[in-house]
This record gives sequence, structure tokens and C-alpha cells, in this order.
Amino acid sequence: MTDENQNHDEPIIRDKRRIDPETGEVRQPQAEGADAAASASPEAADAEAPDAGAADAADADTVAEGDEELTVDDILNAAQAEVEDPSAEHLADLKRVTAEYANYRKRTEANREVERERAIGATVAVLLPVLDDLDRAEKHGDLEGDTPFVTIAAKLRASVEKLGLAKFGEVGEPFDPQRHEAIFQQHSDEVEVDTVADVVETGYLLGGTLLRAAKVVVKTPA
Repeated sequence: MTDENQNHDEPIIRDKRRIDPETGEVRQPQAEGADAAASASPEAADAEAPDAGAADAADADTVAEGDEELTVDDILNAAQAEVEDPSAEHLADLKRVTAEYANYRKRTEANREVERERAIGATVAVLLPVLDDLDRAEKHGDLEGDTPFVTIAAKLRASVEKLGLAKFGEVGEPFDPQRHEAIFQQHSDEVEVDTVADVVETGYLLGGTLLRAAKVVVKTPA
């Protein structure tokens, strides 16, 4: 038997021990496919190259075709045509958006007015006790003549009126349970319906909002 046949028949021994017996260090595992990748034939790689080139060429042809199908002039012409002769669908969308915007503006304006009256009402409500004191002083004759106190009272009343505050509650007017608060009732032959006989505390309106009901004495038919 020749030396060549002996070398061919001898088994191949691979050392797969994780610990190197000579150095005692842990060996790093190698990728299982490393040998397979290294042993791959150059012919296989060359065979894949034409396929990749063909794919790139197909993509280039697709882009070129797309450029030919749609240009900037085409887009501008289509937009101009839509402006000159809009489709029924776009007209319907435009009407819907216009109606929604109009409703939004109405709601916004209404909410703004409500918030404005609420803010003014909170401010004016603090001044109501002062206005009540002025009414009582006027009933007792303390707001007569040309005194500084009379001038201050007139300016204060004018200021709150500019804010939209309006007083109500007069003797002789019909009793309205929505605006009046009856603190006492007395029967009378002089009236045919419930009537305000005396105003104990003036009522106030701020715009269309009832800020405070008027406290009154009511005459009722006998």
C-alpha cells in the first residue's frame, strides 16, 4: 500500500474541546456555516450576479416608465382642470366644510358671549350689597342735594349700567314668580291679580341672565 493511499484512508480528527488543553483558556465557538461559506464555489456567486443585474434593470425600467406616465405638466394641468370644472364630489365636500365652519363660528361666538356675561356677573355680584345700601339711603332721604356722596352713588350706578346691569322690581307691577321672590303675602280687595305691594330688595338682570330675584311683598285678591 502506497503512502498516498494510507493518507487517504486515515480518519480526520477534529478537536472540539471547549477548553484548550495547552493554555487552559475557553475556546470561542466558530460559526457552523463558516466552512460551508468558505467552500462555496465561485461559479455559484457568478450565477447570482446576472439575476441581481436583471432586477436592477427592471427597477430602472419601472422608474423610467413612471416618469413617462406622470409629469409635472400633467399634474398642473389636472389641478387647473379641477379648478375650472370641479367634480360633484369636491363641490359636496366644499359645501360640507363651509357649513361646518359656519356652525363652528356661531358656537364660538355664543360661548364667548356666555363667558363674558358670566365674568361680568361675578364682578357685579360683589357690588350688589353696595347698591342695596344706596337704595336704602335713598329711601331715607340721604341721597339728596349736591353732596359728594350723591355724586359717588350716581357714578357707581352709571358704571354698572354700562356693564349691562339692569334693576327691576317696582311697586304696582304684576307678580312674576320667575323674577320675584315673595317674602310676605297680604289679601286685598284692591287688586284682581297678584301684585307687588312693596320691594324689600331690588332685583337685577345682566343682559338676558337673572342675576338676583327681587324680594317683594305681594298683594293677593281677597
